[in-house]
Amino acid sequence: MKRDLLTILDLTRGEIEALLARARELKALHQKGQDPTPLKGKTLAMIFDKPSTRTRVSFEAGMAQLGGASIYLAPGQTQLARNEPVADTARVLSRYVDGVVIRTFAHATAEELARHASIPVINGLTDSHHPCQVLSDLMTIQEHFQDLSALKVAWVGDGNNMANSWITAALHLDFALYLACPEGYEPDAALLKQAQQLGRRIHLGRNPREAVQDAQVINTDVWASMGQEAEAAARKKVFQPYQVNAALLQLARPEAIVLHCLPAHREEEITSEVLDGPQSAAWDQAENRLHFQKALLEWLLG
Repeated sequence: MKRDLLTILDLTRGEIEALLARARELKALHQKGQDPTPLKGKTLAMIFDKPSTRTRVSFEAGMAQLGGASIYLAPGQTQLARNEPVADTARVLSRYVDGVVIRTFAHATAEELARHASIPVINGLTDSHHPCQVLSDLMTIQEHFQDLSALKVAWVGDGNNMANSWITAALHLDFALYLACPEGYEPDAALLKQAQQLGRRIHLGRNPREAVQDAQVINTDVWASMGQEAEAAARKKVFQPYQVNAALLQLARPEAIVLHCLPAHREEEITSEVLDGPQSAAWDQAENRLHFQKALLEWLLG
């Protein structure tokens, strides 16, 4: 039976832990120049309706390192641009390739693609979820802290697709997650309700100082995501108190790390002093996209 990854809830806790362990193995092998090639003869199609640096390059490089190939399909380069039904595209790609990554706007588009494809579909980002980013972020956290369940993770800023994916990760792995979001910019209400019903340590508040207090991990993202450019000026005023800066970082644990999925709008949601500082793990975080996604591709396509 084929498997998809549309949200982190598509995985079990055991599967997440196994993928993280394999990602660490693949990273160690890569550093030794010993990449295995289990995907020789396999091809990955990549439908990208949104621009990308890290997601595109990490998937393409990952497929190459695993011995496979990838086909990048930019906006306007498929018949989807001429209103071919997503279901028809799914059926055709299933005859050509071994898996699909889709990076698009509406999460329903990814769901429809997966529903009609007979091959694995991976969510490379939608407006609702960004599972590959958060799963690889967990790998970065593990490189600094062994026991995820013992951590306090803070999310500061917009209750966007990243915030939603952090909630889904906490639902499975049961670490303490403290979100600080302005009123009107909260994460998905259904996910928060699910967390409450399951008794998870997931807290939503308005005060970034309370969220960061004694945290080992601090997370943020841009204040206006792709497709929200027209709101950027208004959002900048609302989110100004949510900037991750040196003063906020001082409230966290001394060993705390700072994560940002990038690209960053420096001096807006995060200062250069923090992003380039000794507690920033953003560059390891970006690198680990490659290694986690290789583990995911090996598992889904191998």
